[in-house]
Amino acid sequence: MAPVKYVVCVPDGCADEPVDALGGRTPLEVASMPVLQELAARGEVGRAAVIPPGMPPGSDVGNMAILGYDPARFHTGRAPIEAAALGLRLRPDQVAYRCNLVTVGARGTMDDFAGGHPSIDDAKAVIAELDAELGGDGVSFHAGVQYRHIVVAPADWADATCTPPHDLTDKPVVWPSGPAAPKLQALMDASREIVSRAPIAANQIWLWGQGFQPQMPAFRDEHGVRGGLCTAVDLVRGLGVLTGMDIVDVEGATGWYDTNYEGKRDAALDALASGLDLFLVHVEATDEAGHAGDVDEKVRALENWDRRILAGLVEGLDALGPWRLLLLPDHPTPLRLKTHTADSVPYLLVDSETAGPGGVYSEPATAGCRPVPGHSLLRRLVSPVS
Repeated sequence: MAPVKYVVCVPDGCADEPVDALGGRTPLEVASMPVLQELAARGEVGRAAVIPPGMPPGSDVGNMAILGYDPARFHTGRAPIEAAALGLRLRPDQVAYRCNLVTVGARGTMDDFAGGHPSIDDAKAVIAELDAELGGDGVSFHAGVQYRHIVVAPADWADATCTPPHDLTDKPVVWPSGPAAPKLQALMDASREIVSRAPIAANQIWLWGQGFQPQMPAFRDEHGVRGGLCTAVDLVRGLGVLTGMDIVDVEGATGWYDTNYEGKRDAALDALASGLDLFLVHVEATDEAGHAGDVDEKVRALENWDRRILAGLVEGLDALGPWRLLLLPDHPTPLRLKTHTADSVPYLLVDSETAGPGGVYSEPATAGCRPVPGHSLLRRLVSPVS
């Protein structure tokens, strides 16, 4: 008998609240997702607390939990995870900061936390200029993807309170505070002249999400299976690097609405057919739509998940043999708020050979379920209770 294959699907930030423009329904209720709902009808649906109490509701925390690691034990900050994705191994005397290219308006509001989504090439050129002109004395700039980059600095830069820029959308900016804040402020202020002369919409950098690099057990040691993943987001990639998972690059994976859905689906099936036991598919589009407050794009992104990933994924998995699937977002990103919340999210567990109690995958349909710890679901996926 063929070995069981495992798939984890992460539609980033897809959970939401009732939306007036959708008649008081959520995007999950409105989107046409026949494959997802057929899976829910023969699987198990419930609620997962992917963000532990008191922790920031970020994708770093949520995706760490989805991979089966308790963020309360292993999380040290967002930026060091993304630094790992760029191949950066931090020394104990170094701290990493997330460095967004942002657009701050003349009235001091965060007009765009993503700086107009610059192209990878344009962003790399700006980061290279920043490093050439502002780097030194232990400070260095490292290019990531689009607006998401990394600054490495001496450890004494770590003691600061910084607000994530996506929490400030259309609001007055909140500058860093704390002992290291003057150093951060000086670097951000100095960045304006350099960023503003580049052919992009961003006009400065924003530093946040700092931390020292965490020590995490290998995924195979922790869960007993060999895992891989595909994503266009460095923090998810970084979690894979830190835990020794196979990272599969997918051409056309952008982290935006135009990402290559089919390429991610095919990457999962190819990796599983080639010997991996488990594969995680992460798509950022639903989260980006939530941050933008774009109702139509969020619904469209959900429908793309169903039509362009799940439909072919289920068919391909059936051809491989028995399989089990876990689907859930890493946090909600409500359209009304344009930022993350720490609320529990719907989860779905499906076994190709064993029928579950069945249900509907949506926020209202699972509202009465008692949330389970998010980090407990990966173990349930690979070690089901008989």
